[in-house]
Amino acid sequence: MPDSRAFKEIPLPLFDSDEVPVSANAPGKQPSYIRDHRKRLRDRFMSGGADALPDYEMLELVLFRAIPRRDVKPLAHALLEQFGSFNAVISAPFDQLCSVPGIGEAVVCELKVVEAAAHRLARSRVAQRPIVSSWDALLEYCHTAMAHRDIEQFRVFYLDRRNTLIADEEQARGTVDHVPVYPREVVKRALHLNASALILVHNHPSGDPTPSQSDIDMTIQIETAANALGITLHDHIIIGKSCETSFRAQGLI
Repeated sequence: MPDSRAFKEIPLPLFDSDEVPVSANAPGKQPSYIRDHRKRLRDRFMSGGADALPDYEMLELVLFRAIPRRDVKPLAHALLEQFGSFNAVISAPFDQLCSVPGIGEAVVCELKVVEAAAHRLARSRVAQRPIVSSWDALLEYCHTAMAHRDIEQFRVFYLDRRNTLIADEEQARGTVDHVPVYPREVVKRALHLNASALILVHNHPSGDPTPSQSDIDMTIQIETAANALGITLHDHIIIGKSCETSFRAQGLI
């Protein structure tokens, strides 16, 4: 007969470094008010999904495993006050997360696992599919991966003749308002991958996706070099905090 205890949640902490000392009178035990609150929150999530929970309660769910025996609601509120939203919290850099009192390696690990899972799920929706017919999924992936970064990142989607993704590669990282891009390297990599088309993407940490003149000039240089070799530049997308700009839609290419 199967052991019914086999899959019960282990009440002990996974990472001692982020946990406060437990009373000697009740080693390894959660106070009942914390245990009951966590059960109610999990039940609401299971019955109503993420839409049934505000950001701070979603953060509580993430924090439960890193901090098993402490009320994590104040910490969830502190994270939101510091970073502004659930997405911004899980995307925040390691050093900025650790600057919040009460945050240690275990909490950062939990947050970064959620971020990595979100990136992987979003990317799976564009992999091995014609990009042009999966445009909304591509934009969702770009926002998930880049919208909350605090420095500029430039990446290129390399496509085959059927516009299916061959490679998604980060070409460069820069500062808060600039990223160095070398058109020759972009086109050289396309030839190496035998790509037939490109989509350029970069983010503006300011949140405003309006192209700068240097963005426009760089795009023209890449398009000119690509066209000379029979490679199509489908678009250049700038990702802001909550929206994006398409060079194709704006008539810039």
